[in-house]
Amino acid sequence: MRKMPSRLLCGVAAALCLGAIAGQAAAQVSDDVVKIGVLTDMSGQYSDLNGPGSLLAAQMAAADFGGKVLGKPIEIIGADHLQKADVGVGIARRWIENEKVDAISDVTNSAIALAVQQLTRETSRVALFASPGTTDLTGKQCSPTGFHWVYDNYSNAVGPLKALIDKGNDTFFIVTADFAFGHSLEKIASEAIKANGGKVLGNVRHPFGAADLSSFLLPAQASKAKVILLATAGKDMTTAIKQANEFGIIAGGQAIAAPVVFITDVNALGLPTAQGISFVEGFYWDQNDETRAFAKRFFETRKAMPTSVQAGVYSSITHYLKAIQAAGTDEAKAVAAKMRELPVNDFFAKDGKVREDGRMVHNMLLVQVKKPSESKQPWDYYNVLATVPGEQAFQSLAQSECPLVKK
Repeated sequence: MRKMPSRLLCGVAAALCLGAIAGQAAAQVSDDVVKIGVLTDMSGQYSDLNGPGSLLAAQMAAADFGGKVLGKPIEIIGADHLQKADVGVGIARRWIENEKVDAISDVTNSAIALAVQQLTRETSRVALFASPGTTDLTGKQCSPTGFHWVYDNYSNAVGPLKALIDKGNDTFFIVTADFAFGHSLEKIASEAIKANGGKVLGNVRHPFGAADLSSFLLPAQASKAKVILLATAGKDMTTAIKQANEFGIIAGGQAIAAPVVFITDVNALGLPTAQGISFVEGFYWDQNDETRAFAKRFFETRKAMPTSVQAGVYSSITHYLKAIQAAGTDEAKAVAAKMRELPVNDFFAKDGKVREDGRMVHNMLLVQVKKPSESKQPWDYYNVLATVPGEQAFQSLAQSECPLVKK
């Protein structure tokens, strides 16, 4: 038997070694697929700002990544939680236990998000929150594998409220959505108002999905507060603004502050009604060539421009996939560590940073809705007044109640 030359033996050994390493890396993908579930509002009052658009954004992120990570396919699935916590948690549990889902994305509704945070913590899965507003997700209920991407009630309330008070608008009446998101926003807003020398004259809480908010707006009008703060979102918020116009509240001199507004809300209101409203946004489609390119592709399917939530779903899933690639595994804690280590650089955020509490810190935009005469094309809705640095926009780690934060 002829002896194989030593140089050839070394080459064969090296090839076998590399093959073993590649096989080992591929084997680190559980069930031979990276499966991501988009849990969202497909049919309710938030469906325009996330819903099918969030599912589309997730599919775009997977496709743009090449459809595979570590040589294994990426699968995107979606479901409608119907704005019910028991339904949402039931879907999430079935996904994890029976359908081997590795990460859950979007999760409209703060109450559902907090329940999903607990479930993914217990089962060692990754949660990528884009829609909910509650700061508890990176506060006292933070998780080693939970991430909050786009905005929260602190980023959207504190800065704008200080600006209002600085201009002399120092008395407030708060109209609150009666569930976890609204309660969180009301608490943060009340604290910010008082801290900046303002005064809360009263508040009312309305049921989720109310068709008529007149009975909640009338006491706000009667309070003579300079500002009526809407601690609500989606169709509840647009209903309140429309009715405030109908009742002559705005014409009577009271200002409306709506911290959580999305471009689909402005589209639903129309510029004649929405003009002049200022708020903080996490993303605007017409910022630069990158944002416009993504928006054009998104619009071709949805026939609507992407909201910050939908853009954030794309960004968070892309970052998650990059972290799997870098970690060489889809094991949740290893991926979570890489997500905190890697910077976020895409059309959604430049030099974004994932903190130890799970908050992705990025610059935010202070925008004002254009007058109809200023809009040059469909969906040309915002004047960008300022860029708010991420370190100023979000609650600091020193303020955090997250037990993962070292103090």
